[in-house]
Amino acid sequence: MKQHVGWITGAAAAVLVAVGALTYAVAEDGGTSDTPTADSADAGFARDMAVHHQQAVEMSYIVRDRTDDEDVRRLAYDIAQTQANQRGMMLGWLDLWKLPKVSSDAPMTWMGMGDMPSAGEGSLMPGMATDAEMKKLGTLSGKQAEVFFLQLMTAHHKGGIHMAQGCLDKCGVEVEKRLARTMVNGQRSEIDLMADMLRERGSKARS
Repeated sequence: MKQHVGWITGAAAAVLVAVGALTYAVAEDGGTSDTPTADSADAGFARDMAVHHQQAVEMSYIVRDRTDDEDVRRLAYDIAQTQANQRGMMLGWLDLWKLPKVSSDAPMTWMGMGDMPSAGEGSLMPGMATDAEMKKLGTLSGKQAEVFFLQLMTAHHKGGIHMAQGCLDKCGVEVEKRLARTMVNGQRSEIDLMADMLRERGSKARS
């Protein structure tokens, strides 16, 4: 397990190194006629994934306070740092494009899923935890908190991958598509890691 978590730490560091390059690249493109519109897939993905990432960051910091397990704490830290930086990039692009960070459209409208029924209050997009689940995570401790976090984050990552793949299909800004591809690859690796961690705790991802 230590080897797996060390790899994720390295991956998070690689993402941080890439942040500057990606931001510079989109800044170079920022004044061209290819700047996205407010109702584009590029803008919709940036807005929605920023919200999606914010919950992952919150979830990660909750579990770091609910367990002493170093593997879970390192994973949570890596997820929080990676997704906070990616979120900052997406919000920065919206600023660069002079587009609003919120929209009157329902979440996932850019993917043609604006009429998607919610799984519960707080669950705005695929994989997101409900308010009740976030509250429950904050009441658990030890192994129970670890298992519930790993289950919630696995579902969260699967929803994030679905959204990132939607961007790969629909987005027009190449630097944003590169970030989406990074999300797909990184979160798939973390799902595999979390499956191993759940097995070690006698559990598995929720269906």
